[in-house]
Amino acid sequence: MKSVISSKGQVTVPAEIREKLGLLPGTVVTFQISDEGALLKKGAPGAHPVDVVYGKLRLRRPVDDLLDEMRGPRPGTG
Repeated sequence: MKSVISSKGQVTVPAEIREKLGLLPGTVVTFQISDEGALLKKGAPGAHPVDVVYGKLRLRRPVDDLLDEMRGPRPGTG
């Protein structure tokens, strides 16, 4: 299969390849360079930055209380 690099350096991955590999918008890919060319691989080594900080934030009040303060009370809650 063939694709063309755009003026912005972007390449369209053919639909058949995207479907077979499960490449969805936002999927991280890596490139590996070899003597034969370049290899595109799904996924990246290491954890996603959000996964690294998930659960680290400690709040003094429940999130619902903070949202009610910012947005106003939810309908039916007073």
